[in-house]
Amino acid sequence: MKVVILAGGKGSRLSEYTKKIPKPMVTIKDIPIIVHIMRIYAKFGYKDFIIAAGFKSKIIKSFFKKKISDWKIDVVDTGLNSMTGGRVKRLKNLLKDERFFLTYGDGVANINIKRLLKFHIKNKATATLTAVRPPARFGAIIIKGKKVKMFREKSILDQGWINGGFFVIEPKIFKYLKNDQTVFENYPLTKLGKEKKLYAYKHKSFWYCMDTIRDKEILEKKLTSIF
Repeated sequence: MKVVILAGGKGSRLSEYTKKIPKPMVTIKDIPIIVHIMRIYAKFGYKDFIIAAGFKSKIIKSFFKKKISDWKIDVVDTGLNSMTGGRVKRLKNLLKDERFFLTYGDGVANINIKRLLKFHIKNKATATLTAVRPPARFGAIIIKGKKVKMFREKSILDQGWINGGFFVIEPKIFKYLKNDQTVFENYPLTKLGKEKKLYAYKHKSFWYCMDTIRDKEILEKKLTSIF
């Protein structure tokens, strides 16, 4: 199975870095975060990668000219202003009519890819996303009157789940992708949800997304111990 990594966005909230390099090339422990993501898949034997580049794509292409282990890597310029669904649509010829993995170029997790795939196949899903509970950014308190009844330092959020990426996708997805401006998380996933063809694999362990400088600093501390 091929692994598609969405790596074309501008990463404006990391502008301190993304003025010069695309967000997936921002380093954690001196290694671009996209390589950390690829290692997650490679650990489970999935080493055929398609990187959907866009913003500053030449930098990504230049980096991956060097051979990395036994990985097969195709970097495809999917357009400067394409949305997530549009980027996937542009890869149709490379993906052919085969099931594939899809994830974002800025999120890492100690996820068991084999279990994710098994879950997807068992449920006969058109698409499976990995649902995660993100780390809370602030401590939580419950107030009764004027007194603090409960105080909890930063932890995972108690309420709800969010889309953490790490998708498994069937080729049927392409009939939901209209053009470059299709946002994968909008019409395609909403439509699949209504059709009861979208499933959520709950990942209760480590997941983190690098969206800001603070996130990068946290990952610098956590990533080695997690992986």
